[in-house]
Amino acid sequence: MSGECPAKPARYGFLMEDLRWEERPKLRKPVLICAFRGWNDAAESATSALEYLSRAWGANRFAAIDPEHFFDFQVTRPTVRLTEGRTREVIWPELVFCGASIEGAGRDAVLLTGAEPNLRWRTFCQTVIQASGELGVEMVVSLGALLADVPHTRPVRITGIAGDPALVERLGFSQTRYEGPTGIVGVLQDSCMRAGLSCASLWAPVPHYVAAVPSPKASLALVQTLVRVIDVNVDVSELERSSTEYEERLDAAVSSDPDVKAMVERLEQQMDEATEISPIDLPSGDTIARDFERFLRDQEP
Repeated sequence: MSGECPAKPARYGFLMEDLRWEERPKLRKPVLICAFRGWNDAAESATSALEYLSRAWGANRFAAIDPEHFFDFQVTRPTVRLTEGRTREVIWPELVFCGASIEGAGRDAVLLTGAEPNLRWRTFCQTVIQASGELGVEMVVSLGALLADVPHTRPVRITGIAGDPALVERLGFSQTRYEGPTGIVGVLQDSCMRAGLSCASLWAPVPHYVAAVPSPKASLALVQTLVRVIDVNVDVSELERSSTEYEERLDAAVSSDPDVKAMVERLEQQMDEATEISPIDLPSGDTIARDFERFLRDQEP
């Protein structure tokens, strides 16, 4: 008898009871679009972009992932609300699937959104992949946003990562040089690639000095890039108006503070001088780590 321990089967496979179907939609060549609140969602840019698409396409909920196995409720706490002013109802964190028919396109969309899970990320990703298989999903696109040393006065430069070399070439994505901590978006991207699913991940940089302010400008850039990736159309006029108002408000606020104004001018100069840098390269690991630490300091307790 050898002293080696017998190999054990993998125990992180998906649990289909974690996926609650409310109905089974019939979809045409669907693409799955994901965004998660939390670490991957600076200034709520990614989830706001997904919410905008949900409204624009008239998406309807059809399934949800049970939060029991994927959330630490002391970290992502449930909330209570009053029903008819008397009864208190507990609202648990959820990850919700919605389906949408895209007018004028030859395909439909599945939208997955919710808070970033705290636990069992591999099981969560396998659950998403299994749901994608049952829905006939042909491509998975995740949206994310990070804090960066960028000014609000310049165009948002979207970074793209894709598992399909043809898609990388078509959209001009460059290979990322980032190494370091990742969130559920990065783990899901890797899981989809390993499962043989066509996938892409889009990231928007958000000015670190306005981390607490929702950024419709970053959301607009994500939506505009997404529709190029999946070859569909969406009316972005509402986002364009919100983006213009966002910039005008920040211009006014910055002009009233000489220190902030000087910082923004320095960031503008750095961006304008960096012409040799590819506009879709990810920031360095040091930059992301520094901005992430600043993001944590800016959060409420």
